[in-house]
Amino acid sequence: MDLEKPPRDARDVAPGAGQSAEGCLTVAVRVPVRIVVLVLVLPVRMAWDALVVAGRFLGRTVLRPLGRAVLWLARAVFFWPVVGLWRYVLVPLAKGVGWLGVVLVVRPVQWVYRWVLTPVGHALGWVYARLIVPVGLGLWAALVWLARYLVVLPVGWLHRWVLAPVGRALAWCGRGVAWCVRMVVTGVGTALYWTGRVLLVLPVLALWRWVLAPVGRVLAVIGREVGAALGHAWRVAGYISLAVGRFLGTLLRWIFVEPVRWVYRTVLAPVGHLVRDYVLRPVAEAARGAGRAVRQGLASVRASVRQARADVRRALFGAPRQARPVDRREPSGAEARTLGSSTTALTKD
Repeated sequence: MDLEKPPRDARDVAPGAGQSAEGCLTVAVRVPVRIVVLVLVLPVRMAWDALVVAGRFLGRTVLRPLGRAVLWLARAVFFWPVVGLWRYVLVPLAKGVGWLGVVLVVRPVQWVYRWVLTPVGHALGWVYARLIVPVGLGLWAALVWLARYLVVLPVGWLHRWVLAPVGRALAWCGRGVAWCVRMVVTGVGTALYWTGRVLLVLPVLALWRWVLAPVGRVLAVIGREVGAALGHAWRVAGYISLAVGRFLGTLLRWIFVEPVRWVYRTVLAPVGHLVRDYVLRPVAEAARGAGRAVRQGLASVRASVRQARADVRRALFGAPRQARPVDRREPSGAEARTLGSSTTALTKD
């Protein structure tokens, strides 16, 4: 097993080779550019991080509940009325219109097609097949014969003996004229090419090679270093902003949160427990006992009132009549027929 991995590029082979190959211009531009860019980017990064934190807090506490409320309101105002209109108005109306269309349009059209158009179409087809087609074939054959002997053969003779020789002569003359024009154009083009090359191309090539290319390389180095410095400064500013945020969070925690937690844990919680154990619970027990006593007193008062009302009714109207038993001619348990008796329960009287 090979434990030594080959280097991916030349930078893994020699750490200092890349720096030595960059040149003095790159090294001279890099450090001041990075310092200036860091000074310019650090406030922007800190402001950006503060805006991100504020945006997250605002979105979690304000925008999400507001969005849910707006969504519910939109559903209540727009969605459900539209759904109700579609379900209970438009769909039944469309079904009624479709039924009317079927009854008033489709069925009559089907009847007309079946009992009028189809027989007429069959009759026209018979006329076309039996009369029009034979007559048309005869006329077509006559027209073809006339066209062959009156048009095609004369036109072929004219093309072979008149137009073709004239066309060959004109083509030969055209080729000669085109050769002359080509030679003139080639000479003029060659002269213009060398004139443009000497007067325009060579100066432009010299300007590009000796002026624009070196300036472009310098600007490319400066732009590349500025871009790298921006990325480096943005990352460093992020670390600085993170450290500042953690410091401020820790400071706020030790100034506000920890004292509040200590006061709650050491003062408010014991006081609350004492109030709960020695004030609220006895008061609650006393309130529950008073409630039970009041309920028992009310129950006894209601029973006394019912008893007094019953005594007054008995004194005024007398005792209520007792219900007399009615003989329904149904045998009791002792009078029912047994295995040793000779009579039934219905005949026994």
